Amino acid sequence: LPAVFIRTTGCNLRCSWCDTTYAYSEGNEYSIEDILKITDKYSCKDIVITGGEPLTQDETLLLIDRLITLGYTVLLETNGSLDISIVHPDTIRILDIKCPGSGMAENMMWDNIKSLKPHDEVKFVVSDYNDYIWAKSVIESYNLVNLCHVLVMPVFGRLDPKALAGWIINDNLDVRLQLQIHKYIWGPDTRGV
Repeated sequence: LPAVFIRTTGCNLRCSWCDTTYAYSEGNEYSIEDILKITDKYSCKDIVITGGEPLTQDETLLLIDRLITLGYTVLLETNGSLDISIVHPDTIRILDIKCPGSGMAENMMWDNIKSLKPHDEVKFVVSDYNDYIWAKSVIESYNLVNLCHVLVMPVFGRLDPKALAGWIINDNLDVRLQLQIHKYIWGPDTRGV
């Protein structure tokens, strides 16, 4: 489905495979009103707030509340290291659970799993078979497939999606394989698509 993406600046993690390192510090400052004027130009009602890490921004929660009040469906992509229970309950929270290959697995706030609702998503970005086995263990330990949607995504350019699909099929793992389609269509370094 078409969606407007709002990318925030700043991140408290440094994942080894990060594909948006420019979001650590690049960007322009916008007020909530400025952002609402921009989103209003589009006919779509789905908004994805991503980063960086959006929850490091002081006004992200206010922005989410305003967007939901205006009738938007809001998806929040978060790295899992900060408390998601404070986010508006109608927000679809996409919670990354960092695998060991990211170098950031020890930064996870595991209590976030208790806040998940059926409309939320958990995402594992997998760089190799060891990450996959680790993710599978977490999925099973926390019974994630019965809490919310579970997505597993290969690190672009590092793990062949076909290999990951094979592991998922062989293990009969009840998850959705997610690919960064924009990278296949427009190339891995194209911004704003």
